[in-house]
Amino acid sequence: MLAACAGRSERQGAPAVTSKTIEAVLAAHGDSLRALPGVVGTAIGLCDGTPCIRVFLADSSDAARRRIPAQLEGYPVRAEVTGPIRPR
Repeated sequence: MLAACAGRSERQGAPAVTSKTIEAVLAAHGDSLRALPGVVGTAIGLCDGTPCIRVFLADSSDAARRRIPAQLEGYPVRAEVTGPIRPR
């Protein structure tokens, strides 16, 4: 039964999650995400109850949002506008 469910999800276009942990995926891609113009930080969080990679943006420009991938190695990625982040 499990195999049937897995096959159905793949046919419907649901991406398979990698065998890597979300921490490993963020470690592998974090530097390249933070190097994108407008990105001020990254973190692991929950999106609709599912682990996801959160990308924090300085502003809500369409150009910055378009650079953020919808997923990385099967994990969803969500952009959130936080404004600039400065150390205290």
